[in-house]
Amino acid sequence: MSEQVARYIMEMLDSADGTAEIRRNELADQMGCVPSQINYVITSRFTPEQGYLVESRRGGGGYIRITRVRLSGPSAVMHVVNSIGDRLEAGTARMLIVNLTDQGILAAGAAELMLAACGDGALKALPIEYRDVARAGILKQMLIKCTVSQ
Repeated sequence: MSEQVARYIMEMLDSADGTAEIRRNELADQMGCVPSQINYVITSRFTPEQGYLVESRRGGGGYIRITRVRLSGPSAVMHVVNSIGDRLEAGTARMLIVNLTDQGILAAGAAELMLAACGDGALKALPIEYRDVARAGILKQMLIKCTVSQ
């Protein structure tokens, strides 16, 4: 069901030039699922790390607006660098790197190096509680230095 909901929202984004406005309950009725399933899909598949901005307005006329963020190389990299924060999990790092590569902002070779440098294998000498902090710092520095547009 999650795949169907995600695919439907992606189709909405494609047909509406990158912005879709949905009403959660109406979409749940249309898709034959519960509203919490819509929430799950939005929070897991339409995240800033994956290149989406999600806004919501509660109340009777409430909606959820999903916008696909398309930034140019340097702007996209700075957006990602600023969104990383002080800690970064391995899965999130991978998602960021793959997304930037898919958008043509990172070269494939640079992406492979980043994935290797940010993986738990490269950080295994560090205590677990420090790995996410080190990963955030490493990825930020590599992103700034290894973009295609530089």
